[in-house]
Amino acid sequence: MRWDIFCKVIDNHGDLGVCWRLAAELAGRGESVRLWVDEPAALAFMAPRGAPRVEVLRWQEASAAHSPAQVVVEAFGCDPHEAYLVALAERTRREQRQPAWINLEYLSAEAWVERCHGLASPVLSGPAKGLTKKFFYPGFTPLTGGLIREQALATRQAAFDRAAWLRARSLPPEGERLISLFCYEPPVEPLLMQLARGEPTRLLVTEGRARAATGRAMRELDARQPGWNASGTLRTSFLPLMSQEQFDELLWTCDLNFVRGEDSLVRALWAGQPLVWQIYPQEDGVHRDKLDAFLDRLAAPPSLRAFHLAWNGFAPDLPPIDALSGWQRAAQAARARLLAQEDLVTQLMRMATGSCPRA
Repeated sequence: MRWDIFCKVIDNHGDLGVCWRLAAELAGRGESVRLWVDEPAALAFMAPRGAPRVEVLRWQEASAAHSPAQVVVEAFGCDPHEAYLVALAERTRREQRQPAWINLEYLSAEAWVERCHGLASPVLSGPAKGLTKKFFYPGFTPLTGGLIREQALATRQAAFDRAAWLRARSLPPEGERLISLFCYEPPVEPLLMQLARGEPTRLLVTEGRARAATGRAMRELDARQPGWNASGTLRTSFLPLMSQEQFDELLWTCDLNFVRGEDSLVRALWAGQPLVWQIYPQEDGVHRDKLDAFLDRLAAPPSLRAFHLAWNGFAPDLPPIDALSGWQRAAQAARARLLAQEDLVTQLMRMATGSCPRA
């Protein structure tokens, strides 16, 4: 089948990251995909080689000149271009059959997701009035849409050579705890102070907001507390922009992964290593409920829950990272549970063909 996936880049490229993984995996299963994006520039580093059977088009080009596909995926409530909706309605009238129209929603561990996954949503106004969308909710239980998990992921992960990865970056294979940092602007300064007083650690900082926040915190510590890392216990490496495959390998390599948003959280879960998630901050505070729901699904031990709350600004002091074995067990158990569930792309393809239980 042919798929049209619509994506608007809000900020931080997280939406695009999810949509690209979805498009590439659909294509890997033999589907033809057009990915409509308003700002595709980030794909130059996220997916530099592209993917066979995936065509990237600019959002503004989605007009009547492009016949709508058999399946339309509207990612995160982005509403396809109006000209495309006109063409979609015309095709429906002409063929007396509506293409599958799916609203791919954000990931959440909250209980209401199970109730809403697969529900229909009639379009009540605009050029597509009278058509119907279906809600598709990713999630962490069998009653949700699951998580993106490529068919080749297990093979890639099993073949990964950690020692070779470290050698290629001139990093010692032993003697340092490796921690990756991909974040917004959390309490980086207390983290640096804690790591400088603990066991030998290499902090691998990703490009972008994590690098900016870490650089700022280090300058402030140098000015206010010279010698805060005099022993050299903490060493910091700033990484370049990475492709999605390279980012996966970073997560597989590290002993602890700090991640943010949606796409990197899922990749950290598949890595099976201890993780700390920074949820996207929201002014109304609803992200606290979402964070608590995720920690419940993770069956997070008390130390990991406490660290998450402080890292996300819900508690004043950052607890010590001294219980990684317990964090590891929670991550491995969560990964095993999720691997036993059906993946997102398989379920999405089933919904598109009309065989979803709530169709």
